[in-house]
Parts: sequence; C-alpha cells; structure tokens
Amino acid sequence: MNRLTTAWGTHDLTRFPEDPRDQLRAWDAADAYLLRHLAETEALTGPDTDGALVVALDRWGALTTALAARRPVQISDSHLARSATRANLARAGLDDPEAAGVRLLTTRDTPPERIDVLLVRVPKSLALLEDQLHRLAPALHPGTLVVGTGMVKEIHTSTLRLFERIVGPTRTSLAEQKARLIHATVARRDRPAPSPWPLRYALPEGIGPMSGRTVTNHAGIFCADRLDVGTRFFLGQLPVPAGAARVVDLGCGNGVVGTAVARTSPEAEIVFVDESHQAVASAEQTFRDNAPDPARGTFLVTDGLSDPAAVADSSVDLVLTNPPFHSHQAVTDATARRMFAGARRVLRPGGELWVVANRHLGHHRQLRRLFGNCATVASDPKFVVLRAVKG
Repeated sequence: MNRLTTAWGTHDLTRFPEDPRDQLRAWDAADAYLLRHLAETEALTGPDTDGALVVALDRWGALTTALAARRPVQISDSHLARSATRANLARAGLDDPEAAGVRLLTTRDTPPERIDVLLVRVPKSLALLEDQLHRLAPALHPGTLVVGTGMVKEIHTSTLRLFERIVGPTRTSLAEQKARLIHATVARRDRPAPSPWPLRYALPEGIGPMSGRTVTNHAGIFCADRLDVGTRFFLGQLPVPAGAARVVDLGCGNGVVGTAVARTSPEAEIVFVDESHQAVASAEQTFRDNAPDPARGTFLVTDGLSDPAAVADSSVDLVLTNPPFHSHQAVTDATARRMFAGARRVLRPGGELWVVANRHLGHHRQLRRLFGNCATVASDPKFVVLRAVKG
C-alpha cells in the first residue's frame, strides 16, 4: 500500500490484486503532476468545468479516487484497473461508488453524451489512445478542459499528433519528476475522421487451421496489427483435444489460439479469458467469424483464472496461454505466476497447461514448483512451448 497526498485528501492506494510482495506503486509522478496542476490552477472551479468529468484510462484508480467528490466517470479497458479503483474507493469510504455518483465504465460502454472535463492517462498503447479519443471526441465542446498526463518516456510526437488531430491544438508542459502534461484545446470539426478501429486482417498461410483466416482486433490488444511471432510459433504446436473437452485460451488477445483449437476440435468448448475488455471483444468476433458449427465459445473479462465464480475448480481439460511479462511499463512475472496458479486450480487431474514464452523468462522453474513437472514440447532460438500436467 502506498499513500498519495493531494489537495483533495490523502489516500492509501494499492494495485489489484493486492500483494504485499509487490513493490510497484498504484500511482506515479504523472498522476501526482496532473492532480497538483488541477489544484494549483483551480482548473476545476470555473463555470465551464462544473459538469461531467471523465477520467479516461486511469491505471489503478488514483485519479478517480482523488477526485471522487467531483463524481467522475472512469473509462477503463482493464478489469484489474477497475477492481483496483473499487478497492481504493472503498478504502476512501465509498463502498458503493455508483451510489456516490462515481461511474465506472469500460472502453466498450457508451461514453457520456457531454464531457466538460476530460483527463487522460496516456496508455502504453497508442492505438488504445487513438480509439478512445475518437469515441470521446463527439462529447467534447469548445469549453471542455482536456488534460493528458504521462511519464516523459510515454509521451512521444505521435502522442501529441493524436491529440492535435482528434481533439485540437495541443501543447505540452515542462517536465516535472520525469512526468509531463498534455493540454489540448477542443476545435469543432464538421466531420471528424472516422476511427480506424477495429482492425481486421487476414492471417498468413502455413500456420495451421487459422491459415488465411480473418481476425478482428480492437485497439489496445497486443500486436493488434499483425500476428506476433510467439503466437505464430504456438499455432504450429497446439494439441488437438478429443471430444467435448473444455479448453481455456488464457490471456486470449484476439482469440486466434482458441479459435484454432475450435477449428480442429469442433466439439470442444473454448473459454476465452482476458482482463482486457478490448481483447475479449476481439476474441468473440474472431471466434464468430471463424469457428465451425457446433463449436461453443464462452467469453470472460476477469482476472485470469483466479475467480472460482468465473471458472470452477477442476472443470477444465486444457489451458493454453502466452503470458505477458509487463504491467504497463514495468517488467514483472507476477501476472504469469497468477495465471499458472489459476490454471492449476481449474484443471482436472490429468489436465494440461501449455505455455509459449520467451526462452529467457525461465517459466519452467515456476511450473515445476507448482505442478511437480514440466516438459518442453518445442523450442527455437527465441521461444519455448512448455507443458505441465496436473497430478
């Protein structure tokens, strides 16, 4: 837990799930800089800023929690970020955010019709920023206060061009503690350019059952504009489950792995799981467009396989995953560890976890500790496919 002191109070904040071993903070200098700027300039006290306040892409709820008295609307793609926000709001005394006027929306929800203050935490994905600015632009008006924030390493010329093109004239602040603000002035346009998202493209040949098939990619998912090399390697090694097996595509992204299994095993039920709303929407469309009858798909936005209410204990035959090793800009194996533990929980005895990962990550050690076994199915100079069996 770490403490953020602002003009609106002091808040103890955590990421989600809360882990005492995790040294990463739930806020950073970019969040603090934006809140300090709003207080010092009294930017939220003018008559044009009394209306709807939207906090877009708040990472762990720091901005939403600090400004809770202003009844903000948070828009987030991340299930983990929304869960962290709820926990941080509860710690601040708001056990029922909606009753207190704080709305938590996803990037797939319809945004407010009018926005008087738009605060944007610049995400790692430029595509997600582009998509959300397009979605929010119709609700902006010439009096809307638009301020973005991010660490210096997250704000590039391309970032500023997006604000300039979609919102209006844009400038940046001086850097403070390696953080920077983006100020955009809303310029009315008769016909704003349409968003390029979602992006659809045909997969290459030679990758098995998904060769040449078209996939759908909403903004913000990993490698949204191409097939990443790790997944391509994985597609060439996938097992073919027999009969009515229950298979989980864990961290599903656009769903290409789970859909490939559906095409080779049409009697299987494929459960697509991701903490990103954009990813699960992509996977659902990819599956609908490519899976044969009578293939069945279930689509879950949740924290991996940690929630028994989402996927029950000992109910799955096969889990397939390409786990991430970043949390925003930080490198960490915490997400992979949770994914592996969740996979073991949901697998039936004899069920298998298949993992594709960069060789240098050394996931085989964690899998041996957790499952008591780990075999290498395939490898190349960069990637390895591992299999662990639940005893």
